[in-house]
Amino acid sequence: MTQTDQAVPHGHFLDTPELPRGITRFWLIRHAVVEASARKTMYGAMDVPLCRDAMASQQGGYAALARRLPSDAVWYTSPLQRARDTAAQIRCAGAFTHADVTVDPRFIEQSIGEWHGTPHDQFLSLLRLPPNPFWSLSASELPPGGESMLDVCARVSHGLEDLANANAGQDMVVVSHGGAIRAALSHALAIHPDIALRFTIQNLSISIIERINGLWRVVAVNELPDFRG
Repeated sequence: MTQTDQAVPHGHFLDTPELPRGITRFWLIRHAVVEASARKTMYGAMDVPLCRDAMASQQGGYAALARRLPSDAVWYTSPLQRARDTAAQIRCAGAFTHADVTVDPRFIEQSIGEWHGTPHDQFLSLLRLPPNPFWSLSASELPPGGESMLDVCARVSHGLEDLANANAGQDMVVVSHGGAIRAALSHALAIHPDIALRFTIQNLSISIIERINGLWRVVAVNELPDFRG
C-alpha cells in the first residue's frame, strides 16, 4: 500500500450503484462537439470553438452530467477553449462546491504539428506508418513538429500520477479530449497505446478510473449522459 492511497476493504467490490467515497478517482470527460468547419479537418490540438447549436440542443446532457458528478470534486481542464467551455457549461448546470477549475496542459489533445488543419481526405497521404484502424494515425507515428500517441501517453501518465498523489482519496473531474482519455485508459490498464485506441470516447462521455493501493482500475468507459435531461 502506498502512502498516497487510502485503504479500502479487501476486494474493492462495487456492490451498489453509488461509488464509495474516499477513493482516488478520476472522472474523465471528453469536451462537447466542436464547430462544423473544424470537424472537416484534422484539428488535433488546435484551439477550435465548440458548436453553439449543439451546445443549445444538448443542455439536458450538461444537466445530467452535473447530477452524475460528485459535488465536491476537484476540477481540472485542458487549456483548450473547447474543454474549458465544456467544464463551464457542466458547472453552470449543477451546484459544485469546489470553486476553482485548474488548467493542466498535460491533458491537452495530441499535437499533430505541421499536419494541423489538413482535410481528412488528404491526411492519409502524409503518414509514414499504417494508421491505427480506430485512430487517424499509429501510436508510433510522430508528426513533424508534433507528438506521437506514445508521447501523449507519457505526459498523461505523469499527470494522472501527480494529481493522484496530490489529491489522494478524492474525486477529480478532468475535462479533456478523446486522445488524452484513451491515453489515460492505456495507463490504467498498462496496455500499449495502439490497443487503447480501440476504445470509443464520444463527446460529453464520462470514463472513470481509480487508483487503489498504487494500482489502477477502470470503472467505466464512454458513459453517455441522458441528453433529455
